[in-house]
Amino acid sequence: MSHQAGLEYERSFWDQGKHVVGIDEAGRGPIAGPLVVAGAVFDIGYANSEIYDSKALSEKKREMLFSLILKEARCYKIKIVTPEEIDALNIYRATQKAMEEITREINAEAVLTDAMPLLNCAKPTLSIIKGDQKSLSIAAGSILAKVVRDHIMLGYDRLYPEYGFAKHKGYPTKAHLEAMEKYGVLPFYRKSYGPVARMNQLALDLD
Repeated sequence: MSHQAGLEYERSFWDQGKHVVGIDEAGRGPIAGPLVVAGAVFDIGYANSEIYDSKALSEKKREMLFSLILKEARCYKIKIVTPEEIDALNIYRATQKAMEEITREINAEAVLTDAMPLLNCAKPTLSIIKGDQKSLSIAAGSILAKVVRDHIMLGYDRLYPEYGFAKHKGYPTKAHLEAMEKYGVLPFYRKSYGPVARMNQLALDLD
């Protein structure tokens, strides 16, 4: 089944001569690894029927579109949010803060986000539920974020093959939780997340 991200939200700003940044994230749910937030801006009138919600695409398609977006976007921005920052702020605020930074740093007059209201943004902003399926710009942001995050997790997999990061990408699957219990908590785990906090508490209790 083919999907297509729409352009109606972009057009509402393009008609006013405004460039639009679409922002999305990858990695709010995992217990390990960073959060990646990305924004993409296209020329007014740009269209591409293949760009869609990264979660609905195959890995091969995502990789192909990642390269295409880097070439065809007017500009883009990718933020890596560390587990330490996630633990300090909480995941919601860490996501929001990275998105707000992108709006300030990128050359666009309007902002579309995937279901994330922004507090500190001087530009006109729309927060769209399922935005990665309804807006080409947000979908492009979702592809950039997911591919970068997956590559980071594949790097961790090469360093720590016994954890299975290539498969679960840091999400708390049964196999992942079992590996964490067996081999321990690594430095890039999110200490504020339940399974990791419980594991660390258990280690303290045993000491």
